Amino acid sequence: MYESVKTMVMDHEIEPGARVNIEGLARQLNVSATPVREALARLESERLMVKRPNAGYRATDLLDPDALLDLFEMRLLLEPRAASLAAENAGDEELHQLRSIVEEMRRQPDLGEKYSDYRRFAALDQEFHDVLAQAAGRPLLADAVNRLHAHLHMLRLNSAPGSVDATVAEHEHILDALVQRNPEKAAEAMATHLRSSRVRHRPQPPARSRTASR
Repeated sequence: MYESVKTMVMDHEIEPGARVNIEGLARQLNVSATPVREALARLESERLMVKRPNAGYRATDLLDPDALLDLFEMRLLLEPRAASLAAENAGDEELHQLRSIVEEMRRQPDLGEKYSDYRRFAALDQEFHDVLAQAAGRPLLADAVNRLHAHLHMLRLNSAPGSVDATVAEHEHILDALVQRNPEKAAEAMATHLRSSRVRHRPQPPARSRTASR
């Protein structure tokens, strides 16, 4: 149920900012209201839903250019530092896990318009950043990186078609620096990746957006 509702949010079937009628959504999905409420609560933890007192849930708004800039500024503060620390502190098992993630990302098809097209790639992308942050050995830093849920919000803007090869190559550069135990190179590789990602995920003109194409 969670994935069904999440797909509707990511594909804008539930429009950004729209109020969610739990009973209506339950009827649409042919389930009781309880699993819908559970799904919405989980999506709230991912900041894809907002629960308002006495008003129920609504889908979060899309990031505007200022909010996207704020998100990347926060990531550029946190994640290069996490990469630097991971180069010093990552264990062999964590490095192996990161390598496995990159290899699986490479096997994914290029991104498409629908959430179903890029769901696995997005999950792997998020996992790479989360595992790297955990490998830094700083729990508060790792928690801050995880709580941004940056990938979900960026992919609601656009799925960045054609970015699989670029993203995988950038992750490989980060991983190479970790394996070399080079903190400076790791931080630089992460910063380069984030700046490139910022360009890839910038909001598209309305006429070319997923919403407008429907």
